[in-house]
Amino acid sequence: MIKHLYFILKLLRPRQWIKNFALFAAVAFGGQLFEMDTLIKVLFGFISFCFLSSSTYIINDVLDLNKDRLHPFKRVRPIAQGKISIGEAIVIFVIIISLSLFIAKSIGNAFFLIALFYLILQLLYSIIFKSIEIFDIFFIAAGYILRVLAGEAITGYHLSVWLLLTTISLSLFLAIGKRRSELTLLHNYTGTKVEEIRQSLSHYSEPLLSAFTVIFATSTFIFYSLFTFLESPRGIRISLDILLPDFLPYYLQRKWLMVTIFPVVYGLMRYLQDIYEKQEGESPDRVLLSDKSLLASVIIWVLLVIFIIYFTG
Repeated sequence: MIKHLYFILKLLRPRQWIKNFALFAAVAFGGQLFEMDTLIKVLFGFISFCFLSSSTYIINDVLDLNKDRLHPFKRVRPIAQGKISIGEAIVIFVIIISLSLFIAKSIGNAFFLIALFYLILQLLYSIIFKSIEIFDIFFIAAGYILRVLAGEAITGYHLSVWLLLTTISLSLFLAIGKRRSELTLLHNYTGTKVEEIRQSLSHYSEPLLSAFTVIFATSTFIFYSLFTFLESPRGIRISLDILLPDFLPYYLQRKWLMVTIFPVVYGLMRYLQDIYEKQEGESPDRVLLSDKSLLASVIIWVLLVIFIIYFTG
């Protein structure tokens, strides 16, 4: 019984729930992180999207059953292994999708519509667009973007256009990195044919995906830099100028959110290293949790953003 519960949990892919922290972007950058009513609503939105994303993974595993059995890593998934039947998987899908949409509806109509759109988009991806090159990348990236927009719908705070452009670029960067790593993995694994496992991958080459990766890594850096310069708080507010040297108030009024560019650049470079040198990236959440340096840069970035916005800005 306990072992079967383990396979059910594995079916839900809880490790990938880390992507749903994107819902907190609006509440954090909107200065509402410590407002309990808003924070609780975002937490419920986070739970809703965890169930929602897990439900799409189940449908994806059911539809890709035969292809997953040919994949060097995906063949150990519960449905592909035969540990969970298709009938049981569908029952679990119905339960968690019902819970997800019920929570989403209780939060608000705007959030519910975004959740519903996310579900439809993921179903279209699993059924049709996963096999079409370029569109498969767009649909993966759209999942990240909708999470950020869902956070906006909960809080009512609209993020800067530069931060939204950063989100779009970063989402495409992660999606392309995922495709490149999967292509490299399948090329290095003997006994598999790329077109049998994923049709869209047969239309990509590693140099092409590398070029795409560079484009969106660069645009992520540029858009985030512009965001920190144009939208950031204007430094530390100190009224004790008489006690400070003349030059200090000038420096304290700098846009300190630009400091967070450094962990962002390091994170991008480290992730590129994981993709190119370690040939990882097929699962961004696995890379983040396994690479201690990358995880540390994300934690440092989060702490710096909170400190600058809430304690100095």
